[in-house]
Amino acid sequence: MQQLRRLIRIFLIIGSYRIDDLLQGVSLPWYLRLARALSPWRFKKSNLSRGERLRLALEELGPIYIKFGQLLSTRRDLLPDDIADELIKLQDNVPPFCGEVARNIIEQDLGAPVDKLFAEFSTDVLASASVAQVHSARLHSGEEVVVKVVRPDIEKVIRKDLKLLYLIAKLTSKISADGRRLRPVEVVADYENTIMDELDMQREAANASALRRNFEGSSQLYIPQVHWDYCGERVLTLERIYGVPIGEIETLKSLGVDMKKLAEHGVEIFFTQVFRDAFFHADMHPGNIFVDASDPLNPRYIALDFGIVGSLTPDDQSYLARNLLAFFKQDYHRVAQLHIDSGWVPADTRVNELEAAIRSVCEPIFAKPLNEISFGQLLLKLFQTARRFDMQVQPQLVLLEKTLLNIEGLGRQLYPDLDLWDTAYPFLENWMEQRLGPRGVFESFREQAPEWVEQAPHIPQLIFNLLQERNQVVSHKSTPEPAPRTTFRSEKVLGVATLLLAGWSAVPELPHIIANGSHWESGALALVGIYLIVIR
Repeated sequence: MQQLRRLIRIFLIIGSYRIDDLLQGVSLPWYLRLARALSPWRFKKSNLSRGERLRLALEELGPIYIKFGQLLSTRRDLLPDDIADELIKLQDNVPPFCGEVARNIIEQDLGAPVDKLFAEFSTDVLASASVAQVHSARLHSGEEVVVKVVRPDIEKVIRKDLKLLYLIAKLTSKISADGRRLRPVEVVADYENTIMDELDMQREAANASALRRNFEGSSQLYIPQVHWDYCGERVLTLERIYGVPIGEIETLKSLGVDMKKLAEHGVEIFFTQVFRDAFFHADMHPGNIFVDASDPLNPRYIALDFGIVGSLTPDDQSYLARNLLAFFKQDYHRVAQLHIDSGWVPADTRVNELEAAIRSVCEPIFAKPLNEISFGQLLLKLFQTARRFDMQVQPQLVLLEKTLLNIEGLGRQLYPDLDLWDTAYPFLENWMEQRLGPRGVFESFREQAPEWVEQAPHIPQLIFNLLQERNQVVSHKSTPEPAPRTTFRSEKVLGVATLLLAGWSAVPELPHIIANGSHWESGALALVGIYLIVIR
């Protein structure tokens, strides 16, 4: 019942602000056209612009929808300027709540009066966002800080919206094949984890500390220091920073900031976080970014708001890098094969058909100069093309895709001629060389070798168990049958691993081996490995 009431409220808000006017010229199903024609607001006129109406509707709908508007505001290549200019106001101009309420939340969360915690505390709001707002303060030690306070009762509102989103996602999965392909329930579940984490200021403090450590001493990105003694579940205290909001383009230009370098630094920071650290700031809209312009020819980013971060597994990193490099090289066969190998499309997909479809999308785009290519547009077109191949949305990469769209939109605002490809390509090639080149392979082997050596004493027993199990299976068959291909493959792999372990485990004992002429443990392992590889 709550979901139904919320759904009705959403439709009422959409209608009252005439958001349906934005759909003019869009082909809609007959039932939506009928609903629009019968709407009681169809004759209502407004003196507000369409951008203002959309912004106000999103503000009234709540934090989940505000965040959606924040993402849209960075995509000037997808939106008209009048709408994008209005949505920018969602980034730090959300209506604040009372400063005295903020004081009460701080005292409840930190267990002490505000006057005892801080030498100075201002109830005036520095910035107000969808989930929390920020106040200035000064510690008794004299350090200037900012205090971020979570909105009262915000969790209840978000949980109501999430229930509605789950309902819509389940209905979409049931009535639409395209909807099932999008895996909406998994996407909503992933978003739930993300936004609920954003309400926990202790987690955000930990995220900020990790990012600060990763970029310690960096000339490209600065992360404010966390003051842990003044943090709780609903309160976060950070070093106060001063800089120019990145959305103030004209101010940056008047200060002589190298806009090309600033835009390129943004791309480099993104790829550094993704491929070096596998841990990235995933809420990089302009309201969360300032610029240190003290050295205009070498400007530095200052990041804020660490509630949403993403991480990648080594497999995700490798898959992403290979795909991007294949795109850069216009190797569509490689892109198609990677999609199949990674499980993004069904294994029985014909690679040549997928390759042809990808080529038909990419070739017109690559016909343009590289600095005019929008990676966001490319992703959208590929997504549409993949429908007939039953391509599945990967929830674990949704944050990454969102962040990449943010970075590209921001970079093009700073420097419209930004060549995203030219900036990213050398970085990716270097990472792949470090990961898969001779040095990378050696480093990977060296890192994993201690664990292999630790497991080496157990290998003979594992091999014995494997062979005994196989013999038992064979003895129960009246007519011997060839072993499955996977069995032979596993034995070969096990044999290679055994030989490697034999050699590595012998290294620490090399002087002993030379002195005594033998090392029976390593010798036994090596013989078993040779048996599995050669004889079997």
